[in-house]
Amino acid sequence: MTGMDDNLLIGDARPKRADAVENCALLLRTAQQLFAEYGVEHVSMSAIADAAGVGKGTLYRHFANKVELCHGLLDEDQRALQARTFAHLREGSNPATDLRWFLGETYAFVSRNLALLNVDGASGISTLDHPAHTWWRMTIRGLLAQANPDMDVDYAADVLYVLLDPRTILFQRNTMGYDADRIVDGLFATLDRLLRP
Repeated sequence: MTGMDDNLLIGDARPKRADAVENCALLLRTAQQLFAEYGVEHVSMSAIADAAGVGKGTLYRHFANKVELCHGLLDEDQRALQARTFAHLREGSNPATDLRWFLGETYAFVSRNLALLNVDGASGISTLDHPAHTWWRMTIRGLLAQANPDMDVDYAADVLYVLLDPRTILFQRNTMGYDADRIVDGLFATLDRLLRP
């Protein structure tokens, strides 16, 4: 897709001191270990600082809250998804096929990172507003516009985007009892209905 090759992930452009970079990496490693052992919801910011051997001030200089810390842990996987997507789109397939591929890749990202993404729901901050995830909507919208420019592209993009929200997927899994196949099949069926002329 034209104009999609720019790196859309938001980050701090200022260079960081070596000790700050080391502390950030230490905090992310420590959080990842504690989250894997105890679960994201059971690990406090204080516990992360203590386990990393740094003061709380150091932790909060890097991450204002647990949501920011979880987004830091998601960064590498999100960048990999973006890189795969740009490579796939450069191959120039059919927009509907590309969109189906992207929805599957994005669902897989959400599924494997559900615990980290769900911390947003606890804090009242929506992943729908996160800059990296807003890129998901832009990608969906751009491919929809190519596949069927006569549709209400914005509304259709919103429908698909909301189906990828971690809270939607948690509801489908935990409340409705849907398995992964049913969720993905439903996502693709929704796409097919939206693309019908």
